[in-house]
Amino acid sequence: MSIIKSISGFRGTIGGASGENLTPLDILNFTTAYASLIKEKNPEIINSKQKIKIIIGRDGRVSGEMLKDLVVGALVSVGVNVVDLGMATTPTVEIAVTHEKAQGGIIITASHNPAGWNALKFLNGDGEFLSAADGKKILEYADQIKDDKNFQYSPESELGFYAFNPLLEYTHRQLIINLPLVDIKLIKDRNFKIVVDGINSIGGAVIPNLLESLGLNKENIILLNCEPNGIFAHKPEPLDENLSAIKELVIKEKADLGIVVDPDVDRLAFIDENGKMFGEEYTLVAISDYVLKNYDALISKLGESGKKYEKATVSNLSSSRALKDISEKYNGTYEASAVGEVNVVDLMKKNKAIIGGEGNGGVIFPPLHYGRDALVGVALFLSVLAKDRKKVSELRAEFPNYFMVKDRLELEPGFDFSSLVKKIKEDYKEAEINDIDGLKIDWADSWVQLRTSNTEPIMRIYSEAPSLEEAKQKVSEIKDKILAYIK
Repeated sequence: MSIIKSISGFRGTIGGASGENLTPLDILNFTTAYASLIKEKNPEIINSKQKIKIIIGRDGRVSGEMLKDLVVGALVSVGVNVVDLGMATTPTVEIAVTHEKAQGGIIITASHNPAGWNALKFLNGDGEFLSAADGKKILEYADQIKDDKNFQYSPESELGFYAFNPLLEYTHRQLIINLPLVDIKLIKDRNFKIVVDGINSIGGAVIPNLLESLGLNKENIILLNCEPNGIFAHKPEPLDENLSAIKELVIKEKADLGIVVDPDVDRLAFIDENGKMFGEEYTLVAISDYVLKNYDALISKLGESGKKYEKATVSNLSSSRALKDISEKYNGTYEASAVGEVNVVDLMKKNKAIIGGEGNGGVIFPPLHYGRDALVGVALFLSVLAKDRKKVSELRAEFPNYFMVKDRLELEPGFDFSSLVKKIKEDYKEAEINDIDGLKIDWADSWVQLRTSNTEPIMRIYSEAPSLEEAKQKVSEIKDKILAYIK
């Protein structure tokens, strides 16, 4: 498997040959290139003879400790100070970058990819993912460093320092429970019983910690796959077909809901009291509805900082149109970005959006930070349930009912996606076409999208319609066209 290089970072399978998989040589090379970029962006620190500071953290994968040691060694060897959070969520590392006034961060996680994969995700000094331009620079620097036998590492007297600080997870939790729309009193009074599936990664520790901080009794938190040993009990993507165990346990325990996160805790899905999926796409919809409904009160409580937000929402082109419906319900505006967290964040900033994210269960709440964050999603969702005194199934019934089908095709190396797009555009010229990210074909009440993945060698084929049958039919139709074209 070749290394996948994208705005989502550098990822691949562990072991094998350098350049073909994610090996120690590749980790050292990419990390050194990243350090070079951060130094270039912070000349005032370098000129003052101070050291760059980088925050690092990893998810629970078996290979994580090995990769962490390589990352630390590479950074220290070029004179960079390292603050290691140990096992930490992606949003915790993002928040720690700004809290510790660091110049960047590295998250060692392959997110929803299967066991055997790992990755480096790079952050800027704002605790946000790098731009495409910066990602390109890292690739250029990596190629230069690899071929430059005269590249200078730091002498002993100028090596960076290493510090271990796992306590910043507590800081993250405290910031969440102090948010204006997080109602700890109501959550505590509701006395929820909740099942947590942490996929045997860091979420198995931090989600129960958060629930206790929100006032839940420890005996009402039922743990499933919450040993952070990296041995995934099921496929890590929080999709319906991967979650049979938690659905059964919610029913058995007569729990109010189930909470599911991915290995680095930036994606969030819920199970209702009947053991049914709330719908990964509807995580963002439900939380956005709560934020927009309470927009005026939120802006008031935020004070001066509230002036930088408007009643606007953003998700990506692959997300449910239900967010658009909810936004218009509250006289707000909605716009879709290209897929990728950095693209969503850029558009949120441009539109001054108060809430946004991705339909894969990624919630971005700017009053906390500009990053997908399952922890803040949990706190806001429980606040909705506690305030409205509703069951999870009753809350889901309030939202527009769309059905989404997500399919995929494996891609051969060198596949010409642009030629395919030209052909499909011609076949659907009567529909509204959007090609800022792959190809999205839009009708009055449905859509279908083709795009190559940023994280896997596949083409994603998504469709949404008012009925499951229609969504399946649209995927089947366009898939037949693609297969005919390939042949």
